[in-house]
Amino acid sequence: MTTAAARAVDLGNLWTLPGVYAPQADTHLLAQALHAEGITADMDVLDVCTGCGALALLAARMGARVSATDISRRAVMTARINSARAGHRVRVLRGDLTGPVAGQRFDVVVSNPPYMPAPHARRTRSHSPAVAWDAGPGGRQVLDRICAHTRDLLRPHGVLLMVHSGLCGVEETLRRLTETGLRCAVTDRSYVPFGPVIIKRLPWLLAQGRIGADEDTEELVIIRAERS
Repeated sequence: MTTAAARAVDLGNLWTLPGVYAPQADTHLLAQALHAEGITADMDVLDVCTGCGALALLAARMGARVSATDISRRAVMTARINSARAGHRVRVLRGDLTGPVAGQRFDVVVSNPPYMPAPHARRTRSHSPAVAWDAGPGGRQVLDRICAHTRDLLRPHGVLLMVHSGLCGVEETLRRLTETGLRCAVTDRSYVPFGPVIIKRLPWLLAQGRIGADEDTEELVIIRAERS
């Protein structure tokens, strides 16, 4: 188990347009997992839901050939600008999840997808910043699609590294990935104080039974899944 500030990996000097998800505790936890994976110059890495490009740039600094996708025009622009400012080449593509790289294969797929349970369905056409975290009533509108398609993106022995909240069902993610033939496990956890989104939705989350009345921290997990 880690704390939010533990084992921090330097993500560099990142810039974000208004409405683009800036690195938070989940980003830093996933960055540590990516750093520990031992990325090398002969690897191809894909960052799904790249946001400002923090994880894509970390992989690029480690020497990998990097592609990144995001559905948000502002996120794509932000990631491209951050890549140029850092002097690293990252292929940033706009599109829905893995759609822009259909048919391609990668050694590592990394993703910090939208996973926050919301009272309404995910609205991908919205210009609201919430598109970066809202994921429907169960918090799984994006997670389930990533679970379904990741195996086809991975080369033999390729790895998925994904972060999400305990609020949206860790065991469900493990089950879905296992059913596609991947070997998977939770490799790290962190507990962080409730952020503004959870605090705002606390009555609804309590009514849904996703949070206990005496809870004040959110569990974040790293899931690592590997193709044979």
